[in-house]
Amino acid sequence: MVANLQSQLNPEDEGAVQRSEQDAIALLAQGDGSGKSAIIRVRNFMAMYPTIVSVVILLLSVVACGLITGSRFFTPFNFSLIVQQVTVISVLGAAQTLVILTAGIDLSVGAIMVLCSVVMGVTAVDNGIPQGVAIVLALVAGAICGLINGFLVTSLKLPPFIATLGSWNVFFGLNLWYSGSMTIMSQDISKVAPALQFFGQAVYVGPVHLTVGTFLMFALFGALWYALNETAWGRHVHAIGDDPEAARLAGIGVEGMLLSVYFVAGVICALGGWVLIGRIGSVTPQEGLTSNLDSITAVVVGGTSLFGGRGSLLGTLVGALIVGVYRNGLALAGVDPLWQTVAVGLLIILAVTIDQWIRKITA
Repeated sequence: MVANLQSQLNPEDEGAVQRSEQDAIALLAQGDGSGKSAIIRVRNFMAMYPTIVSVVILLLSVVACGLITGSRFFTPFNFSLIVQQVTVISVLGAAQTLVILTAGIDLSVGAIMVLCSVVMGVTAVDNGIPQGVAIVLALVAGAICGLINGFLVTSLKLPPFIATLGSWNVFFGLNLWYSGSMTIMSQDISKVAPALQFFGQAVYVGPVHLTVGTFLMFALFGALWYALNETAWGRHVHAIGDDPEAARLAGIGVEGMLLSVYFVAGVICALGGWVLIGRIGSVTPQEGLTSNLDSITAVVVGGTSLFGGRGSLLGTLVGALIVGVYRNGLALAGVDPLWQTVAVGLLIILAVTIDQWIRKITA
């Protein structure tokens, strides 16, 4: 078939003859409606519109969970519950997206979030520091944690996976030490520092019950979308994820940019800690043990490539909703929480497999 296609090309010079085989292969790829060419077109579409693919997966997940669990799934209360449950994961997913866009990964986002929530609770409730100051201290703590991760990656040249795996253990240990492994109860927080529970306040939109934290999540995604798509900082983040050496040759300060990305991610995790207190009402040092897994799942399922340079915040938000629908549907179906975690792990493997498949045409 290649020979037939070559004859159709009618090359007029020696150079065209040498190129004819490549052209023939390209024509074969385009095909005439064959199964192989259809698969290639699907892959091209998924590479160009990863967020649309995520939206389709979300809709299919909603339909599947509805069919499995019945009318219990399609209720305003259940939809409200899903949105509330994914608020914290979405905030962490936003931080994780920034890091993954630079071809890195942050395994410490959950530990930073819980550590910052502990800083808020202990300083405000146990130490009697004004609640506004306690919130600022927690945001500073998140920024410092992010700078530590950035320093390990940029100055010590550690792989992000190893650097953040080590810092995860450090931050989790500091969390247990500073909290004394003790939970600060909701009633104690509401008496002394009610501002810490601010993002848990109810907001009713028709029959849907949301929280202030949900609106913070949307505002955060809007601000980060603007930063990534309309500013030089965002363009530099994508450039570093595509090819850090090329970005350096183009005059981008790669180390400084990476440091700023981890810094912003740390502050976002601190905001996540504030939202977490509003979500559960208390400060629990053992909370958020699966947050790292869920945040990475949301980012990858949302279409952001683990190899950097490709992805979107909107996709992360959709990915978080997919995780929320997935867990909620399994819970309503009576699946044990252990197997729910196994199912989320399989979802990550599937998403990364699809990402690798798509990268074959973009590499």
